[in-house]
Amino acid sequence: MTIDIMTLFPGLIESVMHESIIGRAQGKNLVTIRATNIRDFATDKHHKADDSPYGGGRGMVMLPEPLFLCHQALCAGEHVHTVLMSAQGKAFTQQKARELLDRGRFILVCGHYEGVDQRFIDTCVDEEISIGDFVLTGGEIPAMAVADAVCRMVPGVLPDETAFQEESHWDGLLEYPQYTHPALWRGQAVPDVLLSGHHANISRWRRKMSLRRTRRDRPDLFAAFSPADKLDRKLLAELDEED
Repeated sequence: MTIDIMTLFPGLIESVMHESIIGRAQGKNLVTIRATNIRDFATDKHHKADDSPYGGGRGMVMLPEPLFLCHQALCAGEHVHTVLMSAQGKAFTQQKARELLDRGRFILVCGHYEGVDQRFIDTCVDEEISIGDFVLTGGEIPAMAVADAVCRMVPGVLPDETAFQEESHWDGLLEYPQYTHPALWRGQAVPDVLLSGHHANISRWRRKMSLRRTRRDRPDLFAAFSPADKLDRKLLAELDEED
């Protein structure tokens, strides 16, 4: 997996993406995350990457030419799927992370200031992605979030596939509650079933809690969920009686 990130602040990307699990994965050559400074492709001696918007208005807009030259250098004559991190983009989901994983390589473009010249978007960008209905000062944090979500699914990055397949959003549900030591903490006990050692009962309880949590906390997700099997239907019936 190779991810190129076009940014005005490569040091920010490198400082985060070389730490923890993703950093170790890069050290093992399982993934490669490269940050390229857009200013290196500026066409003036001051390395200018932005200018005032036509039509007036506050703020600055990122120039198309440095972006284009940076993009061309990364693509090296080939088409590489390119994503602009944008507040106007479609919402990033686990399914989109899986789609990007299947590509094997893609480019993330970090916008800044008041945005990116639309002509660069029309020429080079395949899709725009947002990580939520809010605005940040730049695209670096969203780009790192996308890179992390994708890279953790690369084989070998996590101990095994169940490490992410049992988590929130993989199958349209939120993850079940987690507990660790001690068994009794400030008057609150770990559910007995988790101490029983009965794996089938534990699995059943976790699925039920996942269903309950999703129905309670994310009704939008639950509305799109379809029971996977007879057990799901039985657990939902139990929840109807209990709740």
